[in-house]
Amino acid sequence: MSGLYYEEFEVGMEFNHALTRTVTEMDNVMFCAMTHNPQPLHLDEEYSKGTFYGQRLVNSLYTLGLMIGVTVAETTLGTTLGNLGMTDIRFKNPVFHGDTLRTVTRIKDKRESKSRPDTGIVTFEHFAYNQRDEEVAYCERTGLMKKREA
Repeated sequence: MSGLYYEEFEVGMEFNHALTRTVTEMDNVMFCAMTHNPQPLHLDEEYSKGTFYGQRLVNSLYTLGLMIGVTVAETTLGTTLGNLGMTDIRFKNPVFHGDTLRTVTRIKDKRESKSRPDTGIVTFEHFAYNQRDEEVAYCERTGLMKKREA
């Protein structure tokens, strides 16, 4: 288990996650298929040529999931009891097939749980950037975190 316990997080702490991922056409097509999303912006190359992007876009929910997934090993692996919410999700720039994404996490806030004395609540800010260092995604996520056993 490599996740951190509630007590180990500090407000302002930053993680520059070493794991990066190049997004492929198959990632995008499979994600759309698994989520029953037939949006031609993601799947139809000819249709997408006629948009102002000129090419297919990677499904934004795939981008969100990838951004958060990359953070798990260094932050919450085995130490979280679950997500409590995600807010302020935004996609500042599009992601295209072949883009390589990297993720940064900052700890925005933390507090003791009022109803569960063995847990705390941590607010994470996640940022994803492409190979040109353009921000492509942002999310504020709140997690219910285990405390160390006494």
